[in-house]
Amino acid sequence: MDQPLLPVTVLTGFLGAGKTTLLNRILAETHGQRIAVIENEFGPEGVDHELLVTETREQIVEMNNGCLCCTVRGDLVRILGELRDKRQSGELEFDRVIVETTGMANPGPVTQTFFIDDDVAGYYRLDGVITVVDAKHGHATLDQQSEAQNQVGFADRILLSKGDLVEPGEIDSLRARLIRMNPRAPIRMVQMGQVALTEVLDIQGFKLDAILQLDPDFLAAQKAEHEERGHAHGHDNGNDHGHAQLEPGHRPASAHDDAVQAFVFRSRRPFSPPRLEEYLGALTQVYGQDLLRYKGVLFMSGSPRRQILQGVHMMIAAEPGRAWTKDERPATTIVFIGRKLPKEAILKGLEACLAR
Repeated sequence: MDQPLLPVTVLTGFLGAGKTTLLNRILAETHGQRIAVIENEFGPEGVDHELLVTETREQIVEMNNGCLCCTVRGDLVRILGELRDKRQSGELEFDRVIVETTGMANPGPVTQTFFIDDDVAGYYRLDGVITVVDAKHGHATLDQQSEAQNQVGFADRILLSKGDLVEPGEIDSLRARLIRMNPRAPIRMVQMGQVALTEVLDIQGFKLDAILQLDPDFLAAQKAEHEERGHAHGHDNGNDHGHAQLEPGHRPASAHDDAVQAFVFRSRRPFSPPRLEEYLGALTQVYGQDLLRYKGVLFMSGSPRRQILQGVHMMIAAEPGRAWTKDERPATTIVFIGRKLPKEAILKGLEACLAR
């Protein structure tokens, strides 16, 4: 009988956001799980080694060889392999792995490791990317650091720290910005790393058939913009006008023009499977490095089942989902999160893949 794959959580966030505080909190919790930590952080503010050794008996593996995003492939693969071997031999006991990236890291190469390397993919499963954002310095960091925007774009969960240091209006402004960048990641406030483990572990962010959920504020803003545009495209082709909604409307003049943003394609018409496959292949080849995360529920011509789509950069996966029920009206919804993507061109390209 095959052993279940070991879950891995990637913990990211910019320098000083509170990643290590959160990690120490997780490790100190009485949860009965043994966690192997792969840590790569600059400076002395790392995981509390004494805490781990004396109180939780977790095993730490440290990489002190520079920026994780530059050297992660070889090192992460090697370390995960060593952990696997030690676990299989009985030398180490652990139930899951947390990878804490350096604050300057782009999570993309880390996540890709779990799909590219067969040995890693055969033993571990990527459960989710958790991004910690500093509420006090969040706007400034996102303005100045492209890596911080990437971290938000990749996230399956966003944790807002240091909310007690800012006014509620500032939190609302930052939350709205994060939703524009990544509407599929629930946002939670955390104080000194205190967060329910269910918010960060076993969230199944990379499970293909996990429910596709978008923030209601994002959807409401899209609807408002659509109504304001007055069906500017002149036709909907059964698309429920979804292709016209690129960004939330009513953005204030001072809104930040982030490189990482999200948009949604919707249609009530089915896709032509060969046309869509060809288009997605071309799309990922051309824009793969700028496509951070994308996920969708697809209505395919000739199929009684929904198709579930998920991708990271150029790696794309699809599998049949459950059958459409008699009470459902089949429809496609795909959310794209990327960096300076040509939204109109992509949405029109998808529209051209619909069955005629």
